[in-house]
Amino acid sequence: MTTPVVKNSFLPPGLVSNLQQVLANRMPAGNDAVSSKPVISDDDSGQPSSSGNEPGDDNASKPIIFVTNSDGIESPGLSYLVNALVSEGIYNVNVIVPQSDKSAAGHSVSLKETVAVVTADINGAVAYEISGTPVDCVSLALSGALFSWSRPLLVISGINKGSSCGHRISTALIDSRNRFYSSVVAGAREALINGVPSMSISLDWKKDGSQESDFKDAVTVCLPLINAAMRDIEKGIFPKGLSLNVEVPTSPLTNKGLKVTKQSLWRSNLSWQAISGTRHQTASRFSSSQLGLGMQFAQLSRDASAAGAARRLATQKKNIEIVESVGVAGKSDFKRTVKYFRVEMLDKDEEEDNEDLDFRALENGFVAVSLLPLSAHLDSETEAAALDWISSALQVGE
Repeated sequence: MTTPVVKNSFLPPGLVSNLQQVLANRMPAGNDAVSSKPVISDDDSGQPSSSGNEPGDDNASKPIIFVTNSDGIESPGLSYLVNALVSEGIYNVNVIVPQSDKSAAGHSVSLKETVAVVTADINGAVAYEISGTPVDCVSLALSGALFSWSRPLLVISGINKGSSCGHRISTALIDSRNRFYSSVVAGAREALINGVPSMSISLDWKKDGSQESDFKDAVTVCLPLINAAMRDIEKGIFPKGLSLNVEVPTSPLTNKGLKVTKQSLWRSNLSWQAISGTRHQTASRFSSSQLGLGMQFAQLSRDASAAGAARRLATQKKNIEIVESVGVAGKSDFKRTVKYFRVEMLDKDEEEDNEDLDFRALENGFVAVSLLPLSAHLDSETEAAALDWISSALQVGE
């Protein structure tokens, strides 16, 4: 029988033991993946570490860089990026990422929901995985509730698996606000909203042509730009009021150079398909053995809440036969049919021929860098300052 070692569980040992026992009882017969007697490390205080200076005491004097992503904790892009930043030896690297893939979650926030935060082991950085969105990750990091710091020098969101060009980033509305599809860009924008310099990075992944090592090459391409940003933020000469969206071509090491681009109107079509109820139930549930301990606790809490709600409903509606309901709130008709649908993004042809647009530059093999301001329009002064900085950063990096 495997006995897990629980470190920084954020919960009192007694409660952990009780929850472990409940989880063990829920396991199928013969499954001993979770023991009813977890081993609690001697230094476990029952609270999350908030120092932001582990591992290594010398990290306290290093400039802080914060990393998140949208692809989740298992993303190779995250692993290669964090490993490279840690290997530089000059940064205090801190990480919070979603526990699962949150691509296309946009700028969503887990409002009125309890977000589980669990320690993670990512290449020597101070790291956590959470049950929330990329925006939750950045917001939590900057809140001061988890780390002892509340303002890193730079926030990096990525490296994303797939392009974030054009309206994959945003769709302009009449009222000049932006609505986001790309949650990797949303993570960087959340930092910008809070006054922290940021950049989002995406690799133009091709299903039939890309491989995991391309993420490592993408890091090699982007690292000089990251180092230049960190250096000049400390000097106070990094352009303010905008975020950099960096798009790396499919073959990173054979890129034609960096090109400052304009955001295109290119977007993916949303395609809705009906699916069976059986497929819906299968896709929406995960076995306990596939989830980390913290996420199992979160699932257990949700199940308990759902069970309690069901009991209360049964007590109040004893004489009503409930078939299944996902109806409009406030209506009392419980006999309704339920249908399930799944949405996917499909690429569509784009007729724009401007070579300065982000997706065109990317297709032509350039590393495309778009300047994304908070406002609907980028003023000429800010744009000029950003262009000057990028030009000087490239010259220093050569």
